[in-house]
Amino acid sequence: MAEAEAVLAERGKQSLPSFRNAAGFRVEDVPVVEPGALRRAAVDACLAGDRIVALLGLPDAGGLEVLLVLADDAAVALRVLRTRVAAGSALPSLASELPQAQAFERELHEQHGALIVGHPALEPLRQHPGVAGGSNGAGGSEAHRFFQVKGASVHEVAVGPVHAGIIEPGHFRFQCHGEEVLSLEIRLGYQHRGAEALLLESSPARRLVIAESIAGDTAVGHALAYCTAMESLAGAEAPVAAAAIRGILLELERVANHIGDLGALAGDVAYLPAASYFGRLRGNFLNLLMELSGNRYGRGLLLPGGVRRGLDDSTRAAFLDRIARDEAELEAVADLMFDAASVLARFERTGFVSEATARELGLVGVVARASGVARDVRHDHPAGVFVSAELPVAVAKTGDVMARALVRRLEVRRSLAFVKQQLRALPARALATRALATEVGAAAPGRMVVALVEGWRGEIAHVAVTDARGHLRAYKIVDPSFHNWFGLGVALRNNPISDFPLCNKSFNLSYAGHDL
Repeated sequence: MAEAEAVLAERGKQSLPSFRNAAGFRVEDVPVVEPGALRRAAVDACLAGDRIVALLGLPDAGGLEVLLVLADDAAVALRVLRTRVAAGSALPSLASELPQAQAFERELHEQHGALIVGHPALEPLRQHPGVAGGSNGAGGSEAHRFFQVKGASVHEVAVGPVHAGIIEPGHFRFQCHGEEVLSLEIRLGYQHRGAEALLLESSPARRLVIAESIAGDTAVGHALAYCTAMESLAGAEAPVAAAAIRGILLELERVANHIGDLGALAGDVAYLPAASYFGRLRGNFLNLLMELSGNRYGRGLLLPGGVRRGLDDSTRAAFLDRIARDEAELEAVADLMFDAASVLARFERTGFVSEATARELGLVGVVARASGVARDVRHDHPAGVFVSAELPVAVAKTGDVMARALVRRLEVRRSLAFVKQQLRALPARALATRALATEVGAAAPGRMVVALVEGWRGEIAHVAVTDARGHLRAYKIVDPSFHNWFGLGVALRNNPISDFPLCNKSFNLSYAGHDL
């Protein structure tokens, strides 16, 4: 431990062993340092451009082992550090200097009872103290203390957790001066499925179903992260043709959801022609997912080792024709919406997030790219088909609702170009309905893997660790919404409260992806 700390002090982050996305490595190769040294290394690395991918705890005899995963996007590298904390001992907070760590540390405190010293607001992340029969069984304890702003004409507006329609539960507490939002506190944790614990306890066959259910609208993204992690731990690799089909499915999921979001944004500003057309076009791309997988959300096609079936030649030709037809209509409708003065008046300068804030909070996906942060796993940490078929990163600068809408439009265009290219290039052996997969055996003992996938919302991270017998010791899931919910609260500041639905939709975060 002392030797590792000396190296850190002398050479900085470049001295840490680096790993690649989806490439397994031995846990014993991860340096072990004292808690204070881990904090210094994390702060120094993030100030130099790294960011936090995951922070997880592994209970062991007499205490807790804590693993920190950092991403150096410029170097296409992942770096991992670990520390051990004895029972009753404390961890110095990263969040006091790195706001992007705040939710990770709250989760560590909540799940493992870790004492985090110096955290600015160590409130429960998902549990609800003071609620009888609540998710943590903590009925009777002190209730959550919401942040309050006091002063003349300041008032509070509470929304949820039960909402109209079929959306999932979440509570939003606004502090307003007149119509202006001074502060928005977002309270989640109303649903608990225990996804991580279920993955550890379940059979391999059931784990894939659980992975596809982490966030229902991101079934492909999470299933791909899970399959990639399992393949890496077993030393297996999906066939080239299967990797191409996985990439096609992932990008169709992105296209369908981005089109749906563009339609919902149009509906929120009462531009109903675009809302109607985008809604129908989203259905067309969901139908493509269904024809590929048997499910409108892309479930059932992926499996560890590859895919359950390929494509026949007639299906590939039909897909290309339908995509070309829908793409032309999509561009025409998008032109109408982005040329409409009433739309621009609502989109522009609404829900602003600066580039500096996006970096400070560790935002990912569309939200980060709309604020000028060119952060995309397909480009920064490519795996599978994206190693050889790189997609340009879609970036905007203004950080408002307009930027988030424009990034979605540009990504739809580039994803469709990628899908068409991959469909045309599929080798003959992929043009069949049989399975295209490599056999995946047992996981190797004492291994760890970080599997990153650029889901349609942003970076998905699955971190898996095996024990000395090759069994899963830990499985950590980080959905992009975990990074981005706090960013929505920041985006609402100084906006009229009537703009909340529009800002909320421009982020379009997952309650389920957060409430694991």
